[in-house]
Amino acid sequence: MDEKMGKTMTVLEAIIQDVTQALFQRWANALPEDQRTEDNLNNLSKNASESTFFVVKMFMDKFNEAAEEIKNIPDPLTEQQ
Repeated sequence: MDEKMGKTMTVLEAIIQDVTQALFQRWANALPEDQRTEDNLNNLSKNASESTFFVVKMFMDKFNEAAEEIKNIPDPLTEQQ
């Protein structure tokens, strides 16, 4: 893996971490105070992590799929007449 790819993954990992934390905080804040047990918070944290990864992966897959489709569309500005 080259240096640029390493930095990209680091940025992606940081984004996933930030989104996971925000999602966890949102869910934890919505949880009634009497249900904020260590077990429940641990489960929320795990679910936030898995949900974030799922959404980011799905987004990236769809984005890459669309990019591939766009690459296959001829560019009218570079086509020879």
